[in-house]
Amino acid sequence: MKAFTKQPEVHNFIDGQFTKNGQDTMDVISPLDGSIISNLPLSTYNDVDKAVKSAQKAYVGWSSKTLKERIQIFFTYRQLLEKHMDELTKLIQLENGKNYGEAKAEVEKSMELCEFAVSMPQIIGDEVQEVSKGVECRIERKPLGVVASITPFNFPNMVPHWTMPNALVLGNTMVMKPSEVVPLSTMRMAELLKEAGLPDGVFNVVNGGKDVVEALCDHPGIEAVSFVGSTKVAKIVYKRATSTLKRCVALGGAKNHLLVFPDANPDMTASNVVASMSGCAGQRCMAASVMVGVDKVQHIIDKMVVEAQKIVAGENLGSVISAEAKARIEKYIAQAEADGAKILVDGRNTTVPGKEGGFYVGATIIDYVTTDMSVAREEIFGPVISIIRAKDLDEAIEIENGSNYGNAAAVFTQSGGLAKQVMERASAGMIGVNIGVPVPREPFSFGGWNDSKFGVGDITGRSSIEFWTQNKKTTTKWNPEAQTNWMS
Repeated sequence: MKAFTKQPEVHNFIDGQFTKNGQDTMDVISPLDGSIISNLPLSTYNDVDKAVKSAQKAYVGWSSKTLKERIQIFFTYRQLLEKHMDELTKLIQLENGKNYGEAKAEVEKSMELCEFAVSMPQIIGDEVQEVSKGVECRIERKPLGVVASITPFNFPNMVPHWTMPNALVLGNTMVMKPSEVVPLSTMRMAELLKEAGLPDGVFNVVNGGKDVVEALCDHPGIEAVSFVGSTKVAKIVYKRATSTLKRCVALGGAKNHLLVFPDANPDMTASNVVASMSGCAGQRCMAASVMVGVDKVQHIIDKMVVEAQKIVAGENLGSVISAEAKARIEKYIAQAEADGAKILVDGRNTTVPGKEGGFYVGATIIDYVTTDMSVAREEIFGPVISIIRAKDLDEAIEIENGSNYGNAAAVFTQSGGLAKQVMERASAGMIGVNIGVPVPREPFSFGGWNDSKFGVGDITGRSSIEFWTQNKKTTTKWNPEAQTNWMS
């Protein structure tokens, strides 16, 4: 793989064309080795306004097409994702730092999300009923108009597909703002959509930072905003978007707890927990962050140490996104050690030969963590897991429920009774039983609870249909000869 090839400049994509901008730019840096691979424009409200106007113009024709006409484009687009699988995978590696297998899995998930979108005709048929003699009521789902999607750095290909296929298939047009540190995958996505036959203006991309996010929240021509990122920013986006009377669903951070019981299968549990905390370098909101070891689980922890030592940076462990992220993660580890925790596997000061400028943190296991420590409470977003000891199920549940977050939780046990109690009592939107990363597959939706999500509904699956559409209710009576009734 030619990982460090200079990429084309990033431009905004408006009305089916890439537009070169004269404003300030910022460098795009590959976390694999710290090299500059491109640059992108720091767009303004005016750029967002141009994109919105383009989307408004395109909405008239796009929304008037039938659902089946719209999905034909996404059949073609899904085929293009498969055709360009290797290219798209390497692009994710280059700008995000994942290993090849993780990056390829992103593209495969994007294909699955498209497959759900093209199944819409089988899912959302209009509801029609004769509610009284000669009187018919009908519910039809109608698009909202122009919508916006703000996506994060950690899944530059997959997360845009959480929103784009469903929103567009349902008749909306979109302005997307990718993370400024990983804009290349979204730019390529725009090219492939155009190749698939998507009309100009239906999908637009505006690059930049905070100014673009604020403009999308404020613009009166945008009807709904979706956001994925940190909880701190998710709260700000949700408040700002809804203050201008927009729909908003904003996914934030996580502090996922995995409850491990002594009867859990040792080998499966150790490999699953370590894979959950280290996959994608821990930069995913579904990563294991805290293991709650209930009673006598030392034999499982010992196996986890062995598994973690098999994780090798630059081989089966990718980089973190930036030098700042590396420094922040390593600061958390140092603080835990200073607070009295025991570092079983230490990923600090990790380098990869030949990529010394890259941003790597090795797999890290921290034992004897207490609930007051920062590594137990705050989102680290790196390949680090903290182990908290609990004497029984009730204490373990209390620890899990004590987190402000509520994205995911999992239990490892061979007892159906214990698993059922955790399933019922854990305060999280996604639960796993002997699964370290309990991400629902389509058509089941993705979304957490508490400080992990703001807004009603989830961002994918069937739940997303409600977010991207509005109901039109029609009542008709054409038969004057029908008997008199309360609807007459």
